[in-house]
Amino acid sequence: MNFLVEAWYQKSPWLIILKPLSYLFQFLAARRRRAYASGKKRVWHAPVPVLIVGNISVGGAGKTPLVVALCEALSDAGFSPGIVSRGYGGNAPGYPLSVTVESDASESGDEPLLLAMRTKCPVVIDPDRVAASEYLLEHFDVDVIISDDGLQHYALGRDLELAVVDGRRGLGNGWCLPAGPLREPSERLDEVDWVIVNGGG
Repeated sequence: MNFLVEAWYQKSPWLIILKPLSYLFQFLAARRRRAYASGKKRVWHAPVPVLIVGNISVGGAGKTPLVVALCEALSDAGFSPGIVSRGYGGNAPGYPLSVTVESDASESGDEPLLLAMRTKCPVVIDPDRVAASEYLLEHFDVDVIISDDGLQHYALGRDLELAVVDGRRGLGNGWCLPAGPLREPSERLDEVDWVIVNGGG
């Protein structure tokens, strides 16, 4: 996998052989998004504002520090934010799982545990962001939900979308998976509310 990641960002010419698969991936991703936009698939809207922090490329771009900063700013402003996350890297005994400072990283994943420690806000993990949000609202007194790495999880309605871009690596070769690092075409950035460039130029 590291070899492929290096090829994406070095813009290796041999990746052209994967372009047909990228077109297929892009088509399926667009069809899935249209299904939610048209009402064919259900979108759940929380009774509180939902802020999405995500990116259009795979890998780290600096989403976690932004989530921490948002939680701190919202808390300072008198709000009670809560966080939902997939829990990537963890192996939870069941979902939804509430993550606290005492949680085991092997179950919660490193980043959700870090978020719980840094923000002192409620953190709930579940691959199903809607289920995580419903659990968060049922068990904690929150008035804002922040969805970490939730840009492509369209079942969860959103009030604000923040997309983080790695300022050093950019969008690589600009192609969708597997020929490039993008989960959605770069034009998706024109539709979010804010694009945050993390580092670089």
